[in-house]
Amino acid sequence: MSENAEVQQPTPPPVNNKKRSRKVALLILTGVFLILAIAYLIYWFLVLRHYQDTDDAYVSGNQVQIMAQVSGSVTDVNFDSTDFVKKGDTLVVLDPTDAEQAFERSKTALANSVRQVHQLVINSKQYQANVALRQTQLNQAVADLKRRVILGKVDAIGREDLQHAHDAVDTAKAQLDVAVQQLNANQAMVLNTPVAQQPQVLQAAAQVRDAWLSLQRTKIVSPVDGYVSRRTVQVGQRISPSTALMAVVPADNVWVDANFKETQLSNMRIGQSATVVSDIYGDDVVYHGKVVGMDMGTGGAFSLLPAQNATGNWIKVVQRLPVRIELDANEVKKHPLRIGLSTLVTVDTQNLDGLVLADKVRSTPLYQTSALTLNLAPVNAIINDVINANAG
Repeated sequence: MSENAEVQQPTPPPVNNKKRSRKVALLILTGVFLILAIAYLIYWFLVLRHYQDTDDAYVSGNQVQIMAQVSGSVTDVNFDSTDFVKKGDTLVVLDPTDAEQAFERSKTALANSVRQVHQLVINSKQYQANVALRQTQLNQAVADLKRRVILGKVDAIGREDLQHAHDAVDTAKAQLDVAVQQLNANQAMVLNTPVAQQPQVLQAAAQVRDAWLSLQRTKIVSPVDGYVSRRTVQVGQRISPSTALMAVVPADNVWVDANFKETQLSNMRIGQSATVVSDIYGDDVVYHGKVVGMDMGTGGAFSLLPAQNATGNWIKVVQRLPVRIELDANEVKKHPLRIGLSTLVTVDTQNLDGLVLADKVRSTPLYQTSALTLNLAPVNAIINDVINANAG
């Protein structure tokens, strides 16, 4: 081999390059996680800590119980569960036969009362004539007595005849007093009051109205717009005013009862905004609402058998308090909810200007209906016809 020939040896591999690159990658990854953690902490401090959420929340609403106001046998059931009804629609019809008979009896009783009052009015005229007759008889007896007294002074008549004249005057006075008292007693029953305003006539007229109302109430109507639920009434069933027939649930008047933990309520106030997501529609539909009130007790406090925490074996359990969330009516109308559906409620507690408990009394009724109020004009017309027909 030549002396100038160089011996070629292999280059040693870079052992520390992989370790160095791994450390750099770990440092970068750690830095990214730290930045994300710091960003999340900042976001939580500025935003997330002001929001309280719970999935222990359910849709609630009014369940208008339909009950009869009178007893009777069911002849018609016009609606079934899930049917839509309008306020004033007839839901159930009872057999009106008994009510019709009672109404006819009440009209007969009213006619009889009017005739009795009319008789009292006529009796007053009769008693007045009797008083005038007794007064004439008294005047005649007094005149006879005066003549007999003159004749007695000259012994033209006997003492017995004179005594009879005195007795006739006393008798005439007594008969006049009786007639006057009879007239006064009859006048006390009449008192110059019109027939229609006499107490017995008013009482009979009230009974006619009661019978008419009972007849009208054989048709059981819906007090509100809504959907029929839990129908239990059947044709032929004998029902009483305490029998639950069905329920009518308004679809546009619902809210959410969100049961928050007691540790979530420190910053919750009336008027704070809230968002609601229901399981039936999912995240695609978000309802907007606000806190309108917090209940005065937990579910355990109002349960049938409340917990006895004074016993020796006691385990602390975080309690939940119902918070009512009022929903936007237009959103509920667009996406109807049903009572009992599960929801996820998130409340923004950043604004602390509201009250924890309401301090104002409602000035108007919360709910009201005119469907159960009956117009008495038809029965009043019937009463007037009966009175006019029997007043003479």
